[in-house]
Amino acid sequence: MRKLLKGQGTTPRVMVTDKLRSYSAAKAELMPGIEHRSHKGINNRAENSHLPVRRRERRMMRFKSARQCQRFASTQGQIANLFLLRRKHLIAADHRKLRFYAIATWRQITMSINE
Repeated sequence: MRKLLKGQGTTPRVMVTDKLRSYSAAKAELMPGIEHRSHKGINNRAENSHLPVRRRERRMMRFKSARQCQRFASTQGQIANLFLLRRKHLIAADHRKLRFYAIATWRQITMSINE
């Protein structure tokens, strides 16, 4: 908690946490004048900001080391960005066209590597 506050630079107005009991003990020691809100749903914004980190951690469980995972993830992320098309606002014809371009790009990349 101290490291987090030191990195922040300013004193927070309100502290929002989940219901872990150790937060209120640390808050009472470090910041007695700050309002502490501890609720099941109020912390969702903070928890959702950790989702990319949690996805990365879940992928790392399959690897022997963080370095091996990083080496794979850096390459895999670029390839995934090429093929993962956000389908939400696309009609089928546009989606097919984007898939065609993605596959053509992938073929160009792999052909240049093999030569």
